[in-house]
Parts: sequence; C-alpha cells; structure tokens
Amino acid sequence: MTDKTTPTEPAIEFPDRLSIEPSSPYYNEAILELDVGIRFKGQEKTNVIEYCISEGWVRVAAGTAKDRFGNQLAIKVHGPVEPYIRPRS
Repeated sequence: MTDKTTPTEPAIEFPDRLSIEPSSPYYNEAILELDVGIRFKGQEKTNVIEYCISEGWVRVAAGTAKDRFGNQLAIKVHGPVEPYIRPRS
C-alpha cells in the first residue's frame, strides 16, 4: 500500500478576522507573509483592509481618501468571504 498523492502545502487555518493595519488588534504579520487573497461574493478583491468570516463582511478602501489621522477611509460591505493563499509564480 503506497500513497501516490502528490505532496501539497499544509492546510492553513485562517483567523476569523484579519487586518492589514499594524495598529489593529487583528493584525497578524505571520499570516500576511503567506500572501493571503480574498474572494468576496465570488470575485477576487485586492483592496481589502480587514475581513471577518463569521460575520460575513470586508472593509475595502474607499479610493485614495484619508481621514485626519492619515488612515485610509474604508467601507464595510456584507457578503460571503473566502480567504485563500495566492499561488506563487
């Protein structure tokens, strides 16, 4: 009995909530180094600032606008969220 399956990358347990802002309590540099991609409502989004899988929302950048503290303005949008690891080319 031999297993002829090809080795794959180990399954990654994504956190329920993840942010790209270092000041956020949901920031996790180790996970972000893996090049996490987000599919939202079946489409890949590249402007996601933060997501929550259990509540089903993403915060996306609202253009290039910034608040008075220099943080990006964001809009919270509800729908199915699917994080994944982008394949390396």
